[in-house]
Parts: sequence; C-alpha cells; structure tokens
Amino acid sequence: MAGARDISYQIVRHIGDLSEPNAKGWRKELNLISWNGAKAKYDVRDWAEDHEKMGKGATLTYEELQALVKIAADLEPGEEG
Repeated sequence: MAGARDISYQIVRHIGDLSEPNAKGWRKELNLISWNGAKAKYDVRDWAEDHEKMGKGATLTYEELQALVKIAADLEPGEEG
C-alpha cells in the first residue's frame, strides 16, 4: 500500500489464547508486544497461526489491563447484550 507506515513488532510473551481458531485458522490472543521497538504493552487481537498476519486489536498499558479485568469481574452472567 503506497504511503503505508512500516510497523515492526516483537511478541515478547504469549500470555494466552482467548478463543479457538476461527474459520480462517486465526485465534484471539493476549500477548505482551513491543511495537516499533517501544516498551512492551498488553495486546488483544486476532492472529494467524504463524503470527505473520494480524487483525485489528487493542493495545493496553498494565493499568488499563487491570481496569478491564476489574470491569469484567463486575459483570453479571448474561450481560453480554
């Protein structure tokens, strides 16, 4: 893609899988990732099995991840909408 910015990443630590593989074989994962050589952050997104391709996701600091965990813990079963 013309004008696209080069983005580098290093998966510092795979923390866990959040889903089973979908029809394309991708799965949602929680990883600790360094983007463009910066300090690693927590990242939730879909990944191809070889980690060469990725979907859109969310990158969180430790504090943001802790806030998300607290919010999720306060949800009642069946509140998913």
